[in-house]
Amino acid sequence: MSSDYDRPRADPDATACSYTDYDTKERAAGDVPATGEDAEGVEHEVWSELYTVEDPEMPVSIVDLGLIYGLEIEDGEATVDMTLTYSGCPARDLILDEVEEAATRVDGIDDAEVRLVWSPDWSLDLVTEQGKESLRDFGMSIE
Repeated sequence: MSSDYDRPRADPDATACSYTDYDTKERAAGDVPATGEDAEGVEHEVWSELYTVEDPEMPVSIVDLGLIYGLEIEDGEATVDMTLTYSGCPARDLILDEVEEAATRVDGIDDAEVRLVWSPDWSLDLVTEQGKESLRDFGMSIE
């Protein structure tokens, strides 16, 4: 599991955040969010753990918020592609650390990496029905 000190550093002259690697792989809007509904075995277990990670500002799973764009597992390493509700999210490091910790709680996963993804942009359209219900229960209007 990596820490903030282990995170790769990007070019300091770049316009994006200098200590974050950004995945630039283009995805079709229909490909996201990923929910793991068809996952089996270790992958299913990682998805189950990801569902336990909640947004720190509201009691809603990051999966149900539509923040997870993909999960790959290879040779004991989980790679989670995810986005944030906005690029300046003050809880970014907290969420990334919690995602890594959640994935590595699964037997068979020795390491986890989170790749931040900004395409397509996050919107309320990516929130699952369960996420919308949780947001309504929290007192937010989702229309």
